[in-house]
Amino acid sequence: MHAQKFEINRRAIPSDATESLWQAQDGWPIRRIDWQGLGEPRGSLLFLPGRGDHYEKYLETLAYFASLGWRVTSIDWRGQGASGRLLDDPHVGHIDDFSTWIADLRYFWGIWKAETPGPHVVLAHSMGGHLAMRALVEKAFDPDAVLLSAPMLGIQTGGLPLSLNHAFAKLMCIIGRAETPAWKVNEKPMSPMNVRGNILTGDKDRYEDELAWWILRPEVKLGPPSWHWIERAIASIRSLDEPGKLEAVKTPVLLMATIADQLVSTPRVIKDSKRLPHSETLIFGKEAAHELLRETDAVRDQCIERIQMFLDHYAPLK
Repeated sequence: MHAQKFEINRRAIPSDATESLWQAQDGWPIRRIDWQGLGEPRGSLLFLPGRGDHYEKYLETLAYFASLGWRVTSIDWRGQGASGRLLDDPHVGHIDDFSTWIADLRYFWGIWKAETPGPHVVLAHSMGGHLAMRALVEKAFDPDAVLLSAPMLGIQTGGLPLSLNHAFAKLMCIIGRAETPAWKVNEKPMSPMNVRGNILTGDKDRYEDELAWWILRPEVKLGPPSWHWIERAIASIRSLDEPGKLEAVKTPVLLMATIADQLVSTPRVIKDSKRLPHSETLIFGKEAAHELLRETDAVRDQCIERIQMFLDHYAPLK
């Protein structure tokens, strides 16, 4: 089955998917969606979304892999989607520390892996990709293969050193702006909403899927991150700089990115890929924006096909 021949209503939950709430170790509600599938399972796939995301945005991709026999699961990160917000202003993205998300993932993985057939693989986008890499480094989970879409291994800094951006974010927190939004519109400072779509994807219809879900389910919409989120994100990124950390990761990793990305640093993705003992890359040019799995068919199909090849090689049916 080719990705381009698979079609679903991207603005409705598929009838064969189940939505539910799961409780983190501290009792925090985490929203999840699962496809149990029919027949002999190919394996199990966990999808980890990006900052500000909710799993509805990726129904097309999740349902596709479910149609191939994968037992598919996705979660909304704590503080995002419908997993419960962390500030009085529900539209500001926030977290106390990225280690909280790692702890949630570690606990979820232990239960999910025990309940699902192998091989077990992880597909993650943007911030989810960063957290997946940290989880590998910290041995918070042990997937057979990991696939990363535009992973947030670095961020766009406007040409300034990351350390300078970090210092400014720390200053904003010190002067009492820790819980205030870092900018006034989503995704990129000083970008009006009418160009937000171009930053994320070249596919107008797929971009508008997200806006449609904001109307259907207003509770999933999230705005800019807080300054504390910015500071903690940069600290988490810099933590992976330590020599030996990525070099010790034995899991096969596929890293997909685009040089036209205006949110994450693709040069950093390429640099980090060379530190990983078992990695492959798929790098796009100006034909692709940040959300590779929500791009035009010409881009998205390449991603899907490369993912399938990678999984067939590194996570074959046991």
